[in-house]
Amino acid sequence: MRNNRAMVVVPHRIAVLALDQVVGLDLGTPSQVFGTARTDDFQQLYTVDACAPGGGPVRSTAGFQVVPDHGLELLDAADTVIVPGIHGGPPLADGTLAPEVTAAVRAAHERGARIMSICTGAFVLAAAGLLDGLRATTHWAYADRFRRLHPAVDLDPDVLFIDSGRVLTSAGVAAGLDLCLHVIRTDHGSEVANRSARRCVVPPWRDGGQAQYIERPVPRAAETGTAATREWARQRLHEPVALRDLAAHARMSVRTFTRHFRSETGLSPAQWLLQQRTEHARLLLETTDLSVDQIARHAGFGTTAALRQHFHQRVGVAPTAYRRTFHRVS
Repeated sequence: MRNNRAMVVVPHRIAVLALDQVVGLDLGTPSQVFGTARTDDFQQLYTVDACAPGGGPVRSTAGFQVVPDHGLELLDAADTVIVPGIHGGPPLADGTLAPEVTAAVRAAHERGARIMSICTGAFVLAAAGLLDGLRATTHWAYADRFRRLHPAVDLDPDVLFIDSGRVLTSAGVAAGLDLCLHVIRTDHGSEVANRSARRCVVPPWRDGGQAQYIERPVPRAAETGTAATREWARQRLHEPVALRDLAAHARMSVRTFTRHFRSETGLSPAQWLLQQRTEHARLLLETTDLSVDQIARHAGFGTTAALRQHFHQRVGVAPTAYRRTFHRVS
């Protein structure tokens, strides 16, 4: 509804569920990230509150206790429920969850709330039966344990987060930032998400996935990374950039460059370029009046058909449908 010229925003309600041995950073991430999401006239787009079984207190892994303001009843009215990571307890030990927590989380899901987990919070969602048959992720170091406890879940430990619609999971620790920014981007567009990222002093979108952070032998000091070449390519998304061009800029052979690139980003150069072109097309669809054909050229897809194909594969909707939802031009 409009009051004079101002649109009154009803904030989206987020409940953060803290369980025993909650990870401190995971617990604070939602309030920090979603708290920075504002309209152009600085109205809050989200409210974030914490809860615990019985209202707490709850032990954290950082040497302090958490005393939330609410009990599990907070989940009854939440639009989104977020479960931070834990470093102990029955969900990690044997894949079980207290009956009252299971009932509260499942009830929120059944009435239509969005359910999210950060890091090992995925063990909680799996123990509640919300991940069976779905693709999900968690911290790479817990992948084997997760598969053993929850074989019905399609676990992918190589990505930063997975959006399965109303159930979303993220990888370890800082990947919770990526997931929260993704949700803001989905709810309100890239411009709002980018502003939140700047306020949190983090990149709005990280290249690649969790695979780049998995422990592996340290490369020889003489070997050169590909970061400078990735930035060079970002400035030329409107141009045709071939693999040999990237390798030449990095002063490597194609084979060596490809190996380094995949090690650093978790993606092949071709996959990474498609990701960058798609994200640039999203931004142009949201913030300009360029035609879809012009955007296809600016983003380096060449043809409208190519843009439509790759955009639908990565985003799930056609460019025109995306623009109808997120287009914002002053």
